Amino acid sequence: MSEQNLTPRRIKEEQEDRILHAFAAKSKHSRGRVWKNDPPCDVRTAYERDVGRIIFSLDFRRLRHKTQVFFDPQNDHICTRMEHVIYVNYIANTIGRGLGLNADLIQGIALGHDLGHAPFGHTGERVLNECLQRIDPDYQFQHEVHGLRVVDVLATRADHMSGLNLTFEVRDGIASHCGESYSEYCLIPDRNKQPDQLMDSAKNHGMPATLEGCVVRLADKIAYVGRDIEDAVRAGIMEFDELPAAIRSSLGQSNSEIINTLVTDIIINSRDRDAIVLSPSCGQSMQELLLDNVKRIYRSDKIKRYEKMATNVIEGLFEALRQALTDPEKLASSDNRVFRAFNRYIAERNYAADLPDAQKIVDYIAGMSDSFATRSFEDIYWF
Repeated sequence: MSEQNLTPRRIKEEQEDRILHAFAAKSKHSRGRVWKNDPPCDVRTAYERDVGRIIFSLDFRRLRHKTQVFFDPQNDHICTRMEHVIYVNYIANTIGRGLGLNADLIQGIALGHDLGHAPFGHTGERVLNECLQRIDPDYQFQHEVHGLRVVDVLATRADHMSGLNLTFEVRDGIASHCGESYSEYCLIPDRNKQPDQLMDSAKNHGMPATLEGCVVRLADKIAYVGRDIEDAVRAGIMEFDELPAAIRSSLGQSNSEIINTLVTDIIINSRDRDAIVLSPSCGQSMQELLLDNVKRIYRSDKIKRYEKMATNVIEGLFEALRQALTDPEKLASSDNRVFRAFNRYIAERNYAADLPDAQKIVDYIAGMSDSFATRSFEDIYWF
């Protein structure tokens, strides 16, 4: 059939067959969506459509006011969660295009990979998990797991349907993006992963099912390893020249040099392989730099003081909302702005009758921006 008789989407799919590498994920071979009665678009490929659903979601918009490292930054030059996902998208696409992978799938995973983050970054994640554990040791909060819940259940579309109904490949990349494993130098996709295994994969940091997902997983680390140092310099915590000389010699003297070194190394070592690979020397250097960041930045006195504030806010919100749920009638008639908003949030979600109250609370708090969480805490506890 000539291209004149094909829809724009079909033309793009045929172009993918001609241009993309044999190991790349082709959109026409996607394993599909959870809800099958979702007709394809005549213009966009399946993965392009997922990108649109993510960037038009309210959950994506709130990333601009969520923490990357420094909480609720007033300095416009400090990285937020929104900027981080844009950096991940850019770096991952640079690698992916160099390897002939599917740029649309990479973009969908990269832009959606942190939708499950709570306010105040990993501190908020840790505190929410501790709050749940005090109720029931079987409960847990993990941002990869919650990210899957956001795109499958909590996010809403223009047609008011619950969940974005993304493709298996984008959902898998979001669930399996964990960038906190510092010793990964060679990422081999789990090609046999099944849709019903995504939740377990998220909980256990399993490998993505596609090379595109593996690229985003590694790009996540590359995006924050140098940028976090830049932010730490602006915050007066450290300077680039304080990094070990061996790391500066092998990776570079600045964020841009570090990114260029690692991206180039991945493209060279991953070419024509069904794996995304860092050379042992660059992989070890990046691991050492990440561990150095842990010591100098993430465990610095300034960050620890931020963490105390964030811990107080998250714990205070969780306990106040938990207490409010013990009396639904009082919650519905409350004069407090926070409780009214929480009651409205629950009513709009049409939750199952047997859903634990703790899950409703976590859904609400995890969706907050840093600033909204802080204001909500003040509205409850300040008189």
